Parts: sequence; structure tokens; C-alpha cells
Amino acid sequence: MTELARVWLAPGYSISPVINGCWQLTPGHGGGPASEAETLRLFSALVEQGFTTFDCADIYTGVESLIGRFRSSLPDPELIQVHTKLVPDKSTLGQLNSKQVDAVINRSLRRLGAERLDLVQFHWWDYRVAGLELLTERLLKAQQDGKIGLLGATNFDTGHIRQLVAQGIPLVSLQAQYSLLDRRPEKQMTALSRDSGVCLLPYGVLAGGFLAGKYLGTRPPARMNRSLTKYRLIIEEAGGWAAYQDLLQVLSGIAARHRVSLELVAARWVLDRPSVKAIILGTGTRSRATSNLSLAELALDPEDAQKIQEQLGRLRIPAGDMYDLERDENSPHAGIIKTDLQQEGH
Repeated sequence: MTELARVWLAPGYSISPVINGCWQLTPGHGGGPASEAETLRLFSALVEQGFTTFDCADIYTGVESLIGRFRSSLPDPELIQVHTKLVPDKSTLGQLNSKQVDAVINRSLRRLGAERLDLVQFHWWDYRVAGLELLTERLLKAQQDGKIGLLGATNFDTGHIRQLVAQGIPLVSLQAQYSLLDRRPEKQMTALSRDSGVCLLPYGVLAGGFLAGKYLGTRPPARMNRSLTKYRLIIEEAGGWAAYQDLLQVLSGIAARHRVSLELVAARWVLDRPSVKAIILGTGTRSRATSNLSLAELALDPEDAQKIQEQLGRLRIPAGDMYDLERDENSPHAGIIKTDLQQEGH
């Protein structure tokens, strides 16, 4: 296996700088390989190059079990790290009880074939609904019982992360959307990250694939899946298609100078943010192992940083704090998000 520099998420626990995102492997998304055998080959190639950390969720249909089968095929299952999530259904949020939380934790353990979950990242859809305290109490109990190693959160705003930290919840990370087109974490969370030690594990780093050379000089796509629709809305929030094209032009020039792809420049920019420990990139339909290695080796210089910063000055940061737009039930951003997936996750 390739020796790749590791990053420490907590004492005694290190991860790869690029985390293998598995959301697109769900049957409903249709973004993964056609066969499980091919997916397992992709996983093996990533691990062989040192990218040993995987991101999944209790609500990603079939993915925890898939990773569990991959773990069991390894000579040492502890060679990989698996970050999962606990995402209650929004429609029954107020009815969540201890038994249900415990059952989801045990189900994830069973699917992954693990005695302990490396990192559980929890979410809460509606801050107005009571129950978050119960959820964190059960997660802490599971952690004390040895069923969970570390705790993180996903898609919270800064204020509630601050509250959780003040309450003594030992969060090590927050998974949040962060890219050149969506810099909402910079409004408040990066400062809290510095002060609290809660690092960022960004997703959406390539804006669902929009931060790619293939879109340079094109018109908006006429047909889009749910993921592209989500990030197309972010492009509008950031200033529109013309401003986005200007950003791609700048990134393309930097990429040509370094002889890498535009995608790698966009990803490296996020990875270089002080509050970011690692970034999540989808496994895709072919192995990212080679490009991930190039990303790890890429170094943007001060000239690159200045050019990017000048272009960012011409873009807007989307409104609100992290995930505010997605929580607003009157927003088009909320309309494309599925909020009741526990049954699908069974």
C-alpha cells in the first residue's frame, strides 16, 4: 500500500486527506458502477493508494452493508476507517426515542461487521423540534459503551455547533458543504473551528461535478439529476452562470500551469483551508486513486491564491449560514432534499 501522509482527527485516530464518499453508490442515485464487483475493485484501488477512509450513512441504501462486505474481504478490516451518520426522519423527529436511536447504532454496527463505529456524524432537521438532547445522550452512552469511537455532526449551523460544544458534546468534526462556489462556512464556522478544535470535513467540494473543465464555455445543462440541480442552485446564489464561467476560466489557467485538471485545483483550494482536515470526494464510476494522489502532491502557490481570491471577490457567498437555505421549507434548495429515508435505509 502507498505511504500517504495522514491527518489526525483525534489522538490515536488518523484518516486519509481525501475521504471516499459513497453517497452516489445508492441505487436511487444511480451514480455508481453497474456491479458490486466493480465497486469493490474501485475500493481496493483506493485503499492500495492509501485512501483508506470511507464516508457513508445509515440512510444511504445498501452502502453500509456494501462497505461491510469490503471490510470482511480485507486481511485486516481495521485497515480502513468508516465514517457513518445517524439521520432521523424529519416527519417523525419529535417522536424519536432512545430505543430507536440505539437500534440505528446497532444496525450500523451489524451492517459494517464492526464492533465499534469509527465516527458517527449526526444530523437534526428542525431545531424547533425537541429531541436533539435525547439523541446526543444516547450517542454519548454508546460512545461510553465502546460502540462509537468519535462523534461528529453534519449539516448544522454554527450557532448550534457552538451550543453542542458548550454542552460538553465531544465533537471532533462537522461535515458541511464547502467549495469555491459555496463559502458559507467562512462566515462563522471557520473561526469557531479555530477556537473549538471542531474541524471541517467538506463535501460538495466540486459542486456536484460543476467545478470541472467539461463545463468551461458551455451553456447550463438542459437536463439534470438531483445532485446537479442542487449545485446549479448554488451557482445562481454565487452570482449566476456567467460569473461561474469566469471562475472556471481562472481555474483552467492555473490547472494548465500545473499540468493538472481543473477539478484538482478546485479541490486543493478547499483542502488548503485552515479549518479543513480532509475533503470528501465521491468514488464515482472509475477509480479516483491516481487523481487523488495528484491532488495530494499539488501545491498552489501565492500567485495561484491571488488569482483565485480576485475571482472570489466577484462572486457572492450564498445567503445565510451553513445549511440555512436547505432548511428553509420555502426555498427551492429544500425542495430537492429527501428528509425521510430511514425506511429506505433498512
